[in-house]
Amino acid sequence: MIVVVCPGQGSQTPGFLEPWLAIPGFEADLRDMSAAVGIDLLAHGTTSDSDTIRDTAIAQPLIVAAGLLTLKVLLAQGRRDRVAGIAGHSVGEITAAAGAGILSSTDALRFVRERGLAMQSAAGLEPTGMSAVVGADEAALLEQLAELDLEAANFNGAGQIVVAGALDALAALAANPPARARVIPLQVAGAFHTRYMRPAVPHLTAVAASLQSHAPTMQIWSNSSGSTVSDGAHFVDLLVGQVSSPVRWDMCMHSFAEAGVTGIIEVAPAGALVGLAKRGLKGVPSVAIKTPDDLPAAFEMIDQQP
Repeated sequence: MIVVVCPGQGSQTPGFLEPWLAIPGFEADLRDMSAAVGIDLLAHGTTSDSDTIRDTAIAQPLIVAAGLLTLKVLLAQGRRDRVAGIAGHSVGEITAAAGAGILSSTDALRFVRERGLAMQSAAGLEPTGMSAVVGADEAALLEQLAELDLEAANFNGAGQIVVAGALDALAALAANPPARARVIPLQVAGAFHTRYMRPAVPHLTAVAASLQSHAPTMQIWSNSSGSTVSDGAHFVDLLVGQVSSPVRWDMCMHSFAEAGVTGIIEVAPAGALVGLAKRGLKGVPSVAIKTPDDLPAAFEMIDQQP
């Protein structure tokens, strides 16, 4: 049972799409996507610096476009029928929705464009940020977060929880971390997946109402609870609510294990989710598709399926 996973914001690195331009049609498709979202994704994926592609309104469409183009190559030639399911982390859920047939690529790009802008606007209302906490006792950490008025934004599993909120509160947590834990500040523009993103929800609700959703043609898991979703319209509703509620990637990995996953493939810009899987799904083979050179290993994993 092979599950394809789609990464979220923060997975992008300068120039990560450069090697992909050698694939016939990739550059043309990327130019078409750039026109669709009004952003030069080709430049941002090849020549823009890290500060530029950290911008939420740029990063989110760039990550989804990269994932969609990777899926197009990965699932061609009948391989889609041998993949058991798909899931995305945070903005990667939009990539997954398109991969599962819930949204067209056009609607996925339109939605992510508006998502990035709305979340960027919400992040500008107050100075907030995010930090990864590694190795903490979860109950003790949540108690400390409540005292500091911080929130758990991403339950990533494998001993990692990303927390978010006011910058001074994050600094206080870093100065007095939970026992045996490390607090690592993240280079993001705001407190995503918390109450600070609620101002983005009304606009995204209106955008979602204009999308045409379909029943998934591939099993898909949701960040909201780690459970599968069989109704396309409901999944789109969850995409809207997700911007101001926690990402439960820990529950997604638990569901993968219960379903009998035998392999994980992460689409570009890959690495983060495979890293979590190596610790949270020990012994399950994985492939991170960072460049086209990684495709043969992914093809082989899929082709070994009955």
